[in-house]
Parts: sequence; structure tokens; C-alpha cells
Amino acid sequence: MDQNRRPVSILESLGEEIIRIVTPVSICMFMVVLLVRVLNSEPSSSVASFSSIATAAYAESDSDSSWDKLVGALLNSLVFVAIVTVATFILVLLFYFRCIRFLKFYMGFSSFIVLGFLGGEMLVFLIERFRIRIDWVTFLIVLINFAVVGVLAVFMSKFSIFVTQGYLVSIGVLVAYFFTLLPEWTTWVLLVALALYDIAAVLLPVGPLRLLVEMVITRDEDIPALVYEARPVIREESGLAQRRVWREQITQRENHGETANQGGVDTSVVGGNANLDDARSVGAEEGMVPVESSRLSVQLIDHGARNSGQVENFLEGIGLGSSGAIKLGLGDFIFYSVLVGRAAMYDLMMVYACYLAIIAGLGITLLLLAVYQKALPALPVSVMLGVLAYFLTRLLLEEFILQCSSNLVMF
Repeated sequence: MDQNRRPVSILESLGEEIIRIVTPVSICMFMVVLLVRVLNSEPSSSVASFSSIATAAYAESDSDSSWDKLVGALLNSLVFVAIVTVATFILVLLFYFRCIRFLKFYMGFSSFIVLGFLGGEMLVFLIERFRIRIDWVTFLIVLINFAVVGVLAVFMSKFSIFVTQGYLVSIGVLVAYFFTLLPEWTTWVLLVALALYDIAAVLLPVGPLRLLVEMVITRDEDIPALVYEARPVIREESGLAQRRVWREQITQRENHGETANQGGVDTSVVGGNANLDDARSVGAEEGMVPVESSRLSVQLIDHGARNSGQVENFLEGIGLGSSGAIKLGLGDFIFYSVLVGRAAMYDLMMVYACYLAIIAGLGITLLLLAVYQKALPALPVSVMLGVLAYFLTRLLLEEFILQCSSNLVMF
């Protein structure tokens, strides 16, 4: 280790991870807004032709009263949340009985459907919009390659991390765009309902996401899921993976430069003082989850040393993987983007307000994560602030700006 190199502070490392989360979220939201502005020149026709599970209980019509739209949107949201809850509990049961191969197959098949069918439909929209000349053979070859490579990139570690992250963002963009085609009332009520569901699923003792995360922590296993990781596993030229591991501090280290050797695994403290009042965050389908609640130490472990068979005791209590990074479920990407996409159907000023509110909510969630060091969902704060920003801007700020403009008042 270079003795002259300045140790990286906690603030610097945390700020780097926040940027690595905010950047892909912003890209996903920007792409959805761009698609909405380009393709939805007449959003009413698109909404009328779009139906899904989220509109199973009620089909919104322009002739319906506001009360009917509200009641219908509540029914749609209730049905959707109920289906999501049942599906999540089924996921918990499958993981409990160690049906890992089935889960991997299901997630891979779902990703192929999104990239192949939704991606194909999106490509058709763009071809029609920009009048691109392409034959059907080339279209199918491009689409199949895009979908197959995407599934392999998401669920195989041999691809570049940038390719994997790019495909994850692409999946989020595709799903989010088609969610923006839902009726307006259903969209807003569904966003609030999902935020409330996220709170219950993560914080309640019997919440499905909490049960899933606790099970993963107990087994020290990774669950197949579409999760964006802020700090990927670092691989050396030798091919051995170095994972940043968060481990409970059992004893106070008197010498911060000390090298510990347990079970034949040689580990060294990164950056001198390794005592951190922070926690590793991991995501299930939705939410960010810290693993430890006591003082923690950050160490680098040669993952290749697992072959010694004695490293298991050292890795006790790591939880959902051992990369030690902040992870954000792709569901959060999707519904952040749905919010700004719906705002883009009205006015770009709403997009700016909602985007800033979502990013502020994400920062607040990360701050609460560091303070409370317990399982926290990622949707509620951002979605609630985003919805509040949209309606306040539409009802108050827009009228204020129009009055100022009409009276030639400049700031």
C-alpha cells in the first residue's frame, strides 16, 4: 500500500456511491421523458388503447366524473398491489425452498419478454415516428440479438459491468414508458399505493420484502433479481474478485494499520481507520436495506480464498451478497420514471419539479439509511415528494408564472 496516499474519507466514498445511483436513475428518467415527448404527441389515443393488470378493475373514460375516476383508480390500485403482494410472497416461498434455478429461469424469461416484446413494440413506434426504412429480417435479427445479449449480460458476470448496467437501465426505460400509458387518475393513485405498499413490505415484521431480506442475510446468498448496484465487484488482472465486505466490529483495533489473519485469509484495513458508522445497503425488488446495525469495518477479501473452506466463519453475517455496495431495485427506477413521464405529458416545468423532488427524496432516504441503519424502502419519500411537487406546481406555481409572464414581471 502506498503510504503517501491520502485515505479516502467516509464522506467521499458515500458521495461517490450516491452519484453512481443518481446518475443511472437520472438517465432512466430522461429517456422516459424523451420517449413520452417524442411518441405521445396525442397521449389520449395511446391511453385509450392500452390495458394491463393495472386497469383490470376499471377502464377510465373522459366522460366519467371525477368521483368515478377516483373510485375506479383506487380499485385498480388495490388489484395491482394485491397481485404484487401475492407474487412477492410466492417469491419468498420459492427462495425458502431453494428453488434458485427456477427463479433464475423466471427472471431471465421475464427480462427476455421485456427486451424482446416491449423492446420490439418500442422499436416499431420509433420506426413509424421517424419513417426508418428497414426490412423485417433485419428487424428480427437485431431484436433477437438485443434480447438474448441483454439476458446474458444481466444474469452472467462475464460481461462488462457497463453493459450490464446499460441493459438494466434499458429494461427500466421500457417498462416505465408503457406504465405511462395508463389512465391519468390510475397512474397517480397507483404510485401512491405502491409507495405505501413498499413501506409495509419492508418495515412490517411480516412484510414479504423484509422476510426475503432476512432470509437472504441468514443464508448469505444472492437472490436472482433485477437490482442496480452502485459499486460493482472489483476484479484484478489475475481474475480473482475482490469484494468490499462490511463486517461487525467485534473488538476495537488499537493499531489501524494492523493486518488480520483469520482462517487462512489475509485481510487488510482499507484507508487506515476502518471504523464506520454506516451500513451496507442491498435491494430486493424494491427498496434499500442495510445489513448491520453496529459499528462496522470495511475490509478487502480475496474472494478466491473461498477454496480454503475456512472463510465461511469470517464472512458470517454479510447478507445479500458481499460487495458492500448500495443497491437499488429496478422497480424504483421504473416508478420514478413513470412519475416524471406522466409529468412530461402535461408540461416540462412539471418534469423539472418532479425530478428535483425525486432526487431530493432519494438523498433523504440514503441519509435516513445511514442514521437508522435498518431496512428502509426507497419509493415512499421520493414518490410522495414527487407527487406533491407535481400537484403544487400545477395548481400554484404554474398560475403564478403565467400571471407574471402576462404582466411582464421579470425576476
